[in-house]
Amino acid sequence: MILVDKRITKKGIIKFLSILALIVLGLVFLCLINYSCPIHKYLKIYCPGCGGTRMLIEFFKGNFYQSFRWNPLLFIWFVILLIYFISFIVVYIKKKVLLVPSKKLLVFIVVTLLLFMILRNIELFSYLIPTEV
Repeated sequence: MILVDKRITKKGIIKFLSILALIVLGLVFLCLINYSCPIHKYLKIYCPGCGGTRMLIEFFKGNFYQSFRWNPLLFIWFVILLIYFISFIVVYIKKKVLLVPSKKLLVFIVVTLLLFMILRNIELFSYLIPTEV
């Protein structure tokens, strides 16, 4: 099972929203200081997150094709997360139940990130590196 039903408290909601707000503020800060990926800068490889900030910027500008070109994996996951959060809110309003990702889903995410990082650094899959169109 991908999602597990768990009862939620107001404290849990506040904690979740606080973490989400910190992530968003962190991304905004990184955009403002023209952050560059230290993994790519020093190791000369593309990590799974390379192009992620630029992907979000282009996504919110409405330039979805360029957003996809910056980081295809994170683009797809971002769209899925938007759908998840909408369903999260609907289920919580209707049933007062929190849908929490299972451990299997979290392992799948980590394995997918590692595979994506390996593939985007192989010449045959060079189309996966962050590019501007």
